[in-house]
Amino acid sequence: MKARTVPAGKLALASPGPPRTLICWQCLRNDFLLDQFKFQTRKYHPSRRKDASPFGAAVSAAQTLFKGLPKAPPGISVDPLRIVGKELKFLSTNIRQLLGSGHPTLDKVAKYYTRSEGKHMRPLLVLLMSQATALTTPRPNRSMSDAGSKPVRVNDPITSRSVLADTNPDLDRLTSSSSSATEGQYDFSGDENILPSQRRLAEITELIHTASLLHDDVIDNAVTRRSSNSANIEFGNKMAVLAGDFLLGRASVALARLRDPEVTELLATVIANLVEGEFMQLKNTAEDEKSPVFTDDTIAYYLQKTYLKTASLISKSCRAAALLGHSTPDVVEAAYSYGRNLGLAFQLVDDMLDYTVSGVELGKPAGADLELGLATAPLLFAWKQNPELGPLVGRKFSQEGDVQKARDLVYRSNGVEQTRALAQEYANKAIVAISSFPDSEAKAGLVEMCTKTMNRRK
Repeated sequence: MKARTVPAGKLALASPGPPRTLICWQCLRNDFLLDQFKFQTRKYHPSRRKDASPFGAAVSAAQTLFKGLPKAPPGISVDPLRIVGKELKFLSTNIRQLLGSGHPTLDKVAKYYTRSEGKHMRPLLVLLMSQATALTTPRPNRSMSDAGSKPVRVNDPITSRSVLADTNPDLDRLTSSSSSATEGQYDFSGDENILPSQRRLAEITELIHTASLLHDDVIDNAVTRRSSNSANIEFGNKMAVLAGDFLLGRASVALARLRDPEVTELLATVIANLVEGEFMQLKNTAEDEKSPVFTDDTIAYYLQKTYLKTASLISKSCRAAALLGHSTPDVVEAAYSYGRNLGLAFQLVDDMLDYTVSGVELGKPAGADLELGLATAPLLFAWKQNPELGPLVGRKFSQEGDVQKARDLVYRSNGVEQTRALAQEYANKAIVAISSFPDSEAKAGLVEMCTKTMNRRK
């Protein structure tokens, strides 16, 4: 995206490294208007059953809308999980080792969300991007650090252990039992296209994501996560918050030991972005009016919040994977663009599922957004068609009957379809971003991740 001047008072984010890329409300607004123009040229054919419920009609229309994304490179049948299955096999174990603590209770709480397998989408994308970008630029010795003299040893501290005073029994056992701290617990046979630093980056992204889940569940008063009690229910708010802080601390240590300042800067800003996005989510509109009126800036505000809360981690970790592989600047930008667009598509689909999928399928309560006072994409698009939603948005659906009324208006509108249409536009942009990469299983896997994002139901 071409950098543009940001008006005073507008929130802007800059991605490190040349060329500089800015993300601002105006850019997002213009992207949205273009997407809306494309959307309005589409024709939808929802169910013609006269007895169909508004909910059924919304789901049917959303399903009818999806006509498929660009396909993987010809002749290549891919399963993203299979492509990097060897690395993912060790992911949860290595993350638990990174989270070891000498305090038994902290050790238990910090590892609580690692007991059940999540989607692992973020580390999967990092590993696929690492493989795909490895084929774009020849590197004579990819196992060496930038200095070219020593291998990157991702477990080695930079400062004396006696000064750090950071006890991790699990990691101590790992480094003492392994002949090489570079390799850790990985079997490297056939994995020459993924560096140890890129594998560690995949683990770091999952640590940051899991920390955000711990904090979000406290903020949202969640009761379940991954079909089990949420950490705040199991251990209390205080321990859940402290565990989230501990995960961010461990992620920061692992990040520093990659010994790459630009990658450190990227992932550090992700943590700040998560907090900024959470603050933006406290308001449904930029001005937080009591009786707001829908404008195009309403969607731009939502998309900026979505970038901060979801797409920032995905986009910057994809960019970091390319940087760690010493890719050329154009490849680094392509990796970032892929992650940014896929991240936005992912969250748009996530917001849509809150209206179309049951809590049993989601593994967490469905319909929670309205209960929390949040106006997400399906409702915002419905609001454009139904101005009466404005006062409900302004008071965050706090009065009796507000939640049900808002839900009914969403089902009677094409808010779900428009959300899916916008998600598909972003998914397509993600695929276009990596179109110049050489055809490979990893590239096909990245394309398939876009399709899976559009088709997911949890």
